Amino acid sequence: MPTKDLTIAMVGSGGDGVVTMGEMLAQAAARDGLNVIKTEAYGPQIRGGETSCVVRISSEPIHAQGEAVDVLAVFNWGDFGRFKGEIVLRSNAAVLFEEGDAGAPAPADLGLGEGHRWIGVPFAKLATESTGTKAAKNIVSLGLFAELFGLPAESIRKAVERRFSKKKAAVLEANLKGLDAGTAYAVGIESQVAERRLEYQVKPKKLLMSGNEAAAVGALHAGCRFFGGYPITPSSEVLHFMSEWLPKVGGSVVQTEDELAALGAVVGASFAGVKAMTSTSGPGLSLMTEMLGLSAMAEIPAVVIDVQRGGPSTGLPTKSEQSDLWQAVFGGHGDQPRAVLAAVDVEDCFHAMVDAFNISEEFQLPVVVLSDQGIGQARCTLDAETLVHEVVDRAVPPAEAQGKYVRYLDTESGVAPMSAPGMPGLMYQTNGLEHTEAGSPSAMFLTHEKMNAKRYRKLRPIRDKYQRYLRFGPEKADVGIVCWGSSAGPVREAVAEANARGEKVAAFVPQLIYPFPKHPFLDFVSKVDRLVLLEISYAAQFYKYLRTFLELPEERLSLFKRSGAKNLTVGEVKAEIEKALKLAKSVEVPA
Repeated sequence: MPTKDLTIAMVGSGGDGVVTMGEMLAQAAARDGLNVIKTEAYGPQIRGGETSCVVRISSEPIHAQGEAVDVLAVFNWGDFGRFKGEIVLRSNAAVLFEEGDAGAPAPADLGLGEGHRWIGVPFAKLATESTGTKAAKNIVSLGLFAELFGLPAESIRKAVERRFSKKKAAVLEANLKGLDAGTAYAVGIESQVAERRLEYQVKPKKLLMSGNEAAAVGALHAGCRFFGGYPITPSSEVLHFMSEWLPKVGGSVVQTEDELAALGAVVGASFAGVKAMTSTSGPGLSLMTEMLGLSAMAEIPAVVIDVQRGGPSTGLPTKSEQSDLWQAVFGGHGDQPRAVLAAVDVEDCFHAMVDAFNISEEFQLPVVVLSDQGIGQARCTLDAETLVHEVVDRAVPPAEAQGKYVRYLDTESGVAPMSAPGMPGLMYQTNGLEHTEAGSPSAMFLTHEKMNAKRYRKLRPIRDKYQRYLRFGPEKADVGIVCWGSSAGPVREAVAEANARGEKVAAFVPQLIYPFPKHPFLDFVSKVDRLVLLEISYAAQFYKYLRTFLELPEERLSLFKRSGAKNLTVGEVKAEIEKALKLAKSVEVPA
């Protein structure tokens, strides 16, 4: 029986074209209006090393990477072994592997069961015979996939043509021959996987975008015109995107010598009156701490997106983790207010960045946006009409303030209009020292207390105005799940499945981490019998952060936490829901 939801995993070495193959599959599916989530994982090597790419294609809305793989293509079993425990196969998955791979171990050694359908395919031989090089085995695989699993053959062909359109005609012709060779070979084995064929109707094409690209587009939409950055995995695509597109809208990009200089350049550009940002990951955010303090003290807008990876130190540069939360909220010396947002998926990276600029510009403080490798480098389909968001600009002094301008006026909101260098009669002194309302340096206790109060006064209006959180499921529930960031996708799918079974399960996902949406959260907690908190942090950073300002109902709370390097799965969420439902039912209800 055909399926409406298909997850394909591809594994090979660097140079096998696994990620390229996944990208062309995703492009083809998006062109036919299908829903796609593509993720990739690879080792820490600069070149070569193991690589995997997982593409989920569905005719129905999807929010998470596939829970289990339906189709696995392996070019080298040695590479697959390095993803043991990360790529999980469905019980009757189709496993296509390089025929005659001398390094093939026993399935049990790889964590694979015996119930899969094992299909040996001479990928390298087919590629060599049809194109003259075994390097084209990824293209051969695309033809094979299209025929075996009912994938959009014509759109896959167009994706291949687009990929090689700038190459010599002979190169494109050879690759198209490889595609046809894969299609022809599949005809003889398609009966073995008939139930894995994708069933769908062609619909209007969708955008295909990564979280890092969506964040960059959001920044451009918000009016960002300066980017200062230093490349670091897995955030470098933001820098690449801005390097190409920012100059086209009159902006500037500077690749600095390190992350400290990057945020310093951002603060300088913002001081000059330009909306500015940088991107980084955990180690880079550590180096930016001093400049975050300057942004807070001098009340200069600055936006940082941190695409989290596994840590500490160099850690796991190519894998995801939710372990920068404490650093984002608390990292720094002295009392320095800031806002911290969290993107929950690729589309939300766009909206989170616009809100980050809006908050930073309106309230004149640094804003950190937390993404992670799981959504930053994932590519997902979305509809173009969703990329719309209101933009807020900073307040500038009125003309009548000339000659009597007080930069840090202690207003009710904590915000005073900000001039830029060159505005007549609106000069002021500023630096990293504590200062009076006029900007003059001061070490007096009374001044320090007054200005701290002024700066922190901005947080409550941010919390009240920017109600960034998701809440789904019934209003009252037996089980309520709390998570943040990229964990929202698996939670959304698990909650939907539970609701479809008649189980009362709901979820709360804060997208504004600091200042926290306390009142909506407490309302949610009051309407669920059992609370389950999920996070991908071994130290349970989110749980412990909540306990710094909330009394959590420990007697009815369950905590699921683990290390990163593997994204949260729908299966893990479902297991926690099942446990919580049993606990909820076991509690006696007073007569």
